Amino acid sequence: MVGKTLTAAESEKLLHILQERFEAHPIRHPELKWSNVEAKLKANPDKLWSLNEMERTGGEPDVVGIEDTGEYIFFDCSPESPSERRSICYDQQALEARKKNPPANSALGLASEMGIEILTEDQYRYLQTLGAFDLKTSSWVKTPEKIRKLGGALFCDRRYDTVFVYHNGADSYYGARGFRGVLKI
Repeated sequence: MVGKTLTAAESEKLLHILQERFEAHPIRHPELKWSNVEAKLKANPDKLWSLNEMERTGGEPDVVGIEDTGEYIFFDCSPESPSERRSICYDQQALEARKKNPPANSALGLASEMGIEILTEDQYRYLQTLGAFDLKTSSWVKTPEKIRKLGGALFCDRRYDTVFVYHNGADSYYGARGFRGVLKI
């Protein structure tokens, strides 16, 4: 969220974690240099705070590309849907509609609090070209408005070496379903 920043010590710790992850997974960002990424991160402390939220909630964010605008793209690259972002419904409307046993939060609400967005289906499919993710869990993905207006929401996972897209009621929540985020810096 804009206006939130890390202390100098927190920033250095996060930058160290991100650098180690960057260097450990070069297939995710061929031809990119850590020094350029680091300079962009240091110039955007509010985005660094959002990356820390991704890390804190189990997302293991890493650079997965660069836009034509020069913005670096970070995705949650944890092997499974981030552990601290599970058991949540899709959005605030679904959360409010859930009269009995509501979850603690929603995917879109938590993403907004963190200053990130949830992956689209296309972004999710791209992530799966970089490794095998969500072999035991699933992740909500941005749902087209037409589907959402009818009460549904989409989620994805990877089984049998294939990415599957499913639907569920937006108010549903499961212990093995969370969401993956994207942040552009």
